[in-house]
Amino acid sequence: MLPAKPNCHNEVSFKRFLSVRTHKTKKITQSCCRRKMEEKEDDTKISIADPIQDHQETTFSFDFRTEFLQDENKTPFFKPRSRRRRRDTCVIFAFVIIHLVVFLITMAVNDCGYNSHGDCAFKALGRMSFQPLLENPFLGPSASALDKMGAIRKTLLAEHQTWRLFMCPLLHAGVFHFMINLLCIIFLGIYLEKEFGSIRTGIIYMLSAFSGTLVTAIFVRDSPAVCSSGALFGLLGATVSALTRNWKFYTNKVAALLTLFFVAGFNLMLGLLPYMDNYSSIGSMISGFLLGLVLFYTPQLRQVAQNKIGLCEYGVKSSFNWKQKLDRPVLRSASLILFSLLFVGLLVAVLLGINISHYCRWCRYTDCIPYKRWSCNDLTSSCETMGGDKELTLTCMGNGNFRVFPFTNISQERTQDLCTLICS
Repeated sequence: MLPAKPNCHNEVSFKRFLSVRTHKTKKITQSCCRRKMEEKEDDTKISIADPIQDHQETTFSFDFRTEFLQDENKTPFFKPRSRRRRRDTCVIFAFVIIHLVVFLITMAVNDCGYNSHGDCAFKALGRMSFQPLLENPFLGPSASALDKMGAIRKTLLAEHQTWRLFMCPLLHAGVFHFMINLLCIIFLGIYLEKEFGSIRTGIIYMLSAFSGTLVTAIFVRDSPAVCSSGALFGLLGATVSALTRNWKFYTNKVAALLTLFFVAGFNLMLGLLPYMDNYSSIGSMISGFLLGLVLFYTPQLRQVAQNKIGLCEYGVKSSFNWKQKLDRPVLRSASLILFSLLFVGLLVAVLLGINISHYCRWCRYTDCIPYKRWSCNDLTSSCETMGGDKELTLTCMGNGNFRVFPFTNISQERTQDLCTLICS
């Protein structure tokens, strides 16, 4: 039986469907062929350019890794490269304790309540109370108490009291000077001790402080001067040398330099006030810089092993070889020679009693600014004393100023302190 013949309408629709389907199939086929041709052309271009691109990619990746490793080895200044044990900062803390003990002894020797007959600041502290701010702007002991403890003065050095050269670096002018000086020493000293070791930091601390005291001795005036800021400036000079000799290993170099210059400038401004000495600060900073070039090295951490420090606390040991610690021999040798010449020259000048202030009149203005409460002239104050039953009158022979005090039992040293205040 034959199938039914489709009608005309269905046949026309079927033919249209086939034609449309065939046209779409051709378009798809042509587009696929075109894509394949384009892919072949791209493959050909890539195969030709591959050696150049591979070379460029290899070069870029190498530079990136090198730059990354260099940045990774850099570290911010004032941030030690390794965590060392707490005992590694024992040298700086030992010096801080010594300064604290000496300051307390100085205030006990001063005994403002007794020697000044109650004219003191913070009277509630009793024996440890301070002299008035008009007498000591740093809120500390009197000039006579500083003389007893070892401050440097021209008339006393003329009597060959060389022990003052060793005691003067431990004295502070007052509580303000004590706090500012020790805070800066702790800030710089702990960093240097952790980074370069206790022995090197201790050597720089002591040698630079003593060198600064020698500089003070050849510029000495007839007024008490303390040199405890010399150790701080020695550490400042050493820190500058550590930064400059390892300049490329640190990231925040400009900020570190600005911090160091601010600390130095602020303390030099304080040195213009009575009792503090800027000569020792300048000499110690130069000595500390030279010693830093001699003793310091490029800090590079190499992890060796982890050792337990305390409960839940671990540290990384750092290992250095002698070749690294003795790098840049020319720079080290030149710095050592310069420091040796400076130290020996200062020592000989002090032993011979040379006083540069006699030849440099303007030098005193680097250490003192004239003010109505004190004088920068190197003149010995002289007063006429008139005593009664209950009152004491001091009259300055230089300017005629006088003052009446409601007491008579006063030591000769304290009388000279009051005379200096009246004649200022």
